[in-house]
Amino acid sequence: MRRRKFITGVVAATLLPVRVGAQQPGRMKRIGVLMGVANDAEGQARLTSFLRGLQALGWTDGSNAQIEVRWAAGDADAARTYAAELAELNQDIILAVTTVAFVAMQRATQSIPIVFVQVVEPLGSGLVTSLAHPSGNITGFTSFEYATAGKWLATVKEIAPEVVRVAVVHSPDDPSSAGYLREGEVFARSVGVQMVPIGARTIAEVERGLGEFAKEANGGMIVLPNAFTATYRVEIVALAALHRLPAVYPLRYFATVGGLVSYGFDNIELYKRAAGYVDRILKGTRPSDLPIQQPTKFELVVNLKTAKALGLIIPESFLVRADEVIE
Repeated sequence: MRRRKFITGVVAATLLPVRVGAQQPGRMKRIGVLMGVANDAEGQARLTSFLRGLQALGWTDGSNAQIEVRWAAGDADAARTYAAELAELNQDIILAVTTVAFVAMQRATQSIPIVFVQVVEPLGSGLVTSLAHPSGNITGFTSFEYATAGKWLATVKEIAPEVVRVAVVHSPDDPSSAGYLREGEVFARSVGVQMVPIGARTIAEVERGLGEFAKEANGGMIVLPNAFTATYRVEIVALAALHRLPAVYPLRYFATVGGLVSYGFDNIELYKRAAGYVDRILKGTRPSDLPIQQPTKFELVVNLKTAKALGLIIPESFLVRADEVIE
């Protein structure tokens, strides 16, 4: 985890108009980053992708850039604390990762440019007023649409047709959960599946919820994308195996630790693209002139070792669509 660096003699950024980097040429640029979990290998990989993207564009920490990283671990209170701290440190620009971090950062400053990553449906959630021309100090990259919940449910049914009940593990602190649950319920009703939300703030709550859910037969599981489920992905995957639940996850790193199937975007690539937006804003482009973009690369990953342990035979028609098969 990056050691905190404190700067004195700054004023609150929220009192200033939106700034762009070209206003003070030659000064070392301050880049704030509000991310997930410091000791998580995947979180570090995403940060590395962002930093390498910056370096390729000419920005090096300690040379012409001073990069401040804070790790909120998906905790809304921690995100608010670190967001206020970054704003007070008078950053030139801030990268906010996930909806929780973005909402906290948006409340902390209306002047410092913010580039967000992995925010779900910011337009539908009312977080922005336009995708083509976001207003004020914000722009960035979305992750999933809420309707993707239907895709995950459909995938459970495709690999395990006997499933009639699906547990949905999510974080009640993440603003995107409600949208996923709403859209997922629409799809579930259309195919005769009962959706059972399991909202949890601790892994113990996930354990209790899945233990109760698994008392009835023909169950499956999907996991919603957020900092909480990413942090405890190993434990959540282990619980799915314990209760023998065919499960579909939102990102590849669930499948690599034993998850049955994952379907989601390439988030490493997304961070490289975010570095490009940071570079352009530091060089003078206004955030409102940069359209909010969506992921361009999605990947389907299947873990055949897990399928075998569950006694599932994955259809060949499904396997040929997979971008990666883990054997």
